[in-house]
Amino acid sequence: MGKSITLTAEDSHRLAGYRAEPASKPRAGVVVIQEIFGVNQHIRKVTDGFAAEGYLALAPAIFDRVQRDFEIGYAPSDVETGRATRGKIQLDDMVADVRSAVKALQADGLKVGVVGYCLGGTLAWLSATRIDGVAAAVCYYGGGIAASASERPRCPVLIHWGETDASIPPDHWETVKKAHPTVPAHVYPAGHGFNCDERGSYHAESATLARQRTLDFFRQHLG
Repeated sequence: MGKSITLTAEDSHRLAGYRAEPASKPRAGVVVIQEIFGVNQHIRKVTDGFAAEGYLALAPAIFDRVQRDFEIGYAPSDVETGRATRGKIQLDDMVADVRSAVKALQADGLKVGVVGYCLGGTLAWLSATRIDGVAAAVCYYGGGIAASASERPRCPVLIHWGETDASIPPDHWETVKKAHPTVPAHVYPAGHGFNCDERGSYHAESATLARQRTLDFFRQHLG
C-alpha cells in the first residue's frame, strides 16, 4: 500500500502524488503517469507493482489543476468526462507536474525512469524530450507521440503500441519510426488500453509481455 504525498510544480501549483515504497532499498525511482481516468485504483495498482519490483514509484495527480481527487472508471460516460477534463489542462502544465514528481524522486538520490499509459504515454515521451535527468522512458499507446515526433529524446525510450488500436492508426507508428528509427517499438495483437485489467480492451498476454519488456528495459537503464 502506498500513501498520498504533496508535490510542488515549478509554477508553485501543489498537486497530490501516490507514492509506493519497495520493501528494501530502492533500486531506482519510477514515475507512473496516469491515463485520462486519474490516479484511480488501476494506476495505484500499477504503481504498487513497480514498488514490488524494487522501485520507489510515484504517480502524480496531473488532473489536480482542474479537479482534486479526480478518479473515475471506464464506462463511456467516464471516457467523456476524462477527455473533457484533459481538455482543460495545458500540455506544458502536465509536463511541469510530471517534472515535479521526477525531481521528488531525484531528491532521494535516485536515477529516475518514467512510464505512462495513453495520455501518460504521450507525457512519458515528452518527459524524455523535455525533462532533465530522466534516465529512461516507457510509453504505452501514447496518441500524441507522433505529433511530437520532431522532438529528440534525451534518454533511452521504449514504445508499446496496440495493433488494433482504433485511436492510434499504423501511420502514427510509422511517423515515429521514421523520425526515430533506433527507438525500440513493439506492436501487440491488442487494442487501446490493453494493459488495464479493468477495461474491456485488456489483453492479458500482451500486458504480461509488455510489462516484462518494460521491467527489462528499466533494469538495463535504471538498475
